[in-house]
Amino acid sequence: MSTDNTLKDAYIVDAIRTPIGRYGGALSAVRADDLGAIPIKALTERHPDVDWSKVDDVLYGCANQAGEDNRDVARMSLLLAGLPVDVPGSTINRLCGSGMDAVGSAARAIRTGETQLMIAGGVESMSRAPFVMGKADSAFSRKAEIFDTTIGWRFVNPVLKKQYGIDSMPETAENVAADFGISREDQDAFALRSQQRTAAAQKEGRLATEITPVTIPRRKQDPLVVDTDEHPRETSLEKLASLPTPFRENGTVTAGNASGVNDGACALLLAGADALKQYNLKPRARIVAMSTAGVEPRIMGFGPAPATRKVLATAGLELADMDVIELNEAFAAQALAVTRDLGLPDDAEHVNPNGGAIALGHPLGMSGARLVTTALNELERRHAAGQKARYALCTMCIGVGQGIALIIERTDTVA
Repeated sequence: MSTDNTLKDAYIVDAIRTPIGRYGGALSAVRADDLGAIPIKALTERHPDVDWSKVDDVLYGCANQAGEDNRDVARMSLLLAGLPVDVPGSTINRLCGSGMDAVGSAARAIRTGETQLMIAGGVESMSRAPFVMGKADSAFSRKAEIFDTTIGWRFVNPVLKKQYGIDSMPETAENVAADFGISREDQDAFALRSQQRTAAAQKEGRLATEITPVTIPRRKQDPLVVDTDEHPRETSLEKLASLPTPFRENGTVTAGNASGVNDGACALLLAGADALKQYNLKPRARIVAMSTAGVEPRIMGFGPAPATRKVLATAGLELADMDVIELNEAFAAQALAVTRDLGLPDDAEHVNPNGGAIALGHPLGMSGARLVTTALNELERRHAAGQKARYALCTMCIGVGQGIALIIERTDTVA
C-alpha cells in the first residue's frame, strides 16, 4: 500500500458546452438528460484514443432534479452519450454552484490519487422544469400546494422561513442593492457592458470555440442545428432604464439587469498525470483550488466575495495574480457589490471580458462549468495575443446564501 500522501495535480484536458438556449427557445425541445449527454459525447469524439471504460466517475451538477433530470441525471446522461455501463455517475446539487462544485470535486478526487480520469460538468433545462405538488400532511386532507420548480423556493421549512426569510432571488438582489448602495443606473450600465462584450465576442468567434452544436430533429423539415447562444439581445441604456422593477416598489432590479432563465449543458475532461501519459493527452490547465463560503441567505448574491478570499488564501495567491475573472452575473447588483468589495473597477476589462450571464444566460447547474470553460479559453486567447495569462478565477453566488470560487492555471506556466 502506497504511503505517498502528496497531493497530485488535476488537469483540464478539454472543455465543451452546448449553446445556451433562451427560456422556451430551441433547446426547450430537448430533455435534460439528452441535453446532458451532448457535451459528454462531444468529448468522446474529440479524444478517440481514450479508453472511455476507464473513466473513474462522471460528476454533473444539476439544480432542479424534479423532472426529466431526476434519478441521477449524470448517470443517465453518460449512458445516453454511449459511455460503457461500468462507468459510474453522480449528480451534485449546490444550486447555482452545482457545475463548478462538480469540477472542483472531480479535481479533488484526482489530487488525492484515488482517480485518474474524470468527466465533470453540469446540465439544466429550466424550460422543461415541471410543476410539483406534495402529498397532504394528513389522511383525507384537501390541502394542496403546487410549486413551479423553474427557480426558487418550494416546500418551505417554516422554521427556516421564520429565522432567515424566503426572499426570492430577485428580492435578494434588491437587498444587496440596498445594503451595498448599488444604484439602478450603475446596474443598467453593467448590464449594457455585458451585452456589448458578448456581442463583440460572438462577432469575433470567441465563444464559438467552446460550443458543440445541438441538432434537433423536426417533422417534415430538416433538423434544426443550434450552434449559437440564444439569450443575448441588443439593448441600450434608454431601453434598460425604461424597464419596470416588478420585484419591489421603488426597486432597482429589472429583467434587463438580471440573468436569464435558460437551458444548457457543459462537460470537462479532467485527468491526472498517469492518465495524461497513458492516453497521450495534452493538459490545458491545472485546477489549483476550490473553496466555498456562506453568507446570509437574504444577500446570497454577495457569496462570491468571501469565497474568493478563501480560495485565494488556500492557493497562496493574490487577486492581482488573476489575469481573467469569470464572475457569474446572477444580477448586476450582486456582481457590482462583489467587484467593489474586492477593489475592482466596475468596468474591469479582465472581469467577464466576453460578457456574462446577463447576456449569455444562466442555466443553473451548467453555469459553473461554463465559467471554467470560458475562463480556460480566454486564458489561451490572451496568451496567444502575447498578454499575461497565467491564472483565472471563476466564482459565483448560490441560493440560500453561499458562494463558490475556483482557480485554474494555464499549464505551460506550471513548474
